[in-house]
Amino acid sequence: MQELFQICVDILRWIASKTGITYEEANIWIFVIIHPLLTLWLLIRNSILKKRLQEK
Repeated sequence: MQELFQICVDILRWIASKTGITYEEANIWIFVIIHPLLTLWLLIRNSILKKRLQEK
């Protein structure tokens, strides 16, 4: 489990170095902003598609 955690930290550090932001900022962008927005969008999209299927 520690290996997986370290891989994730390394990925966040790589993203931070490529974008010019800090590790903490990369973490916030991914897990506080992007992930919740993506999850919300997918839930809405799923709901719309479900309604379309029920109408047919």
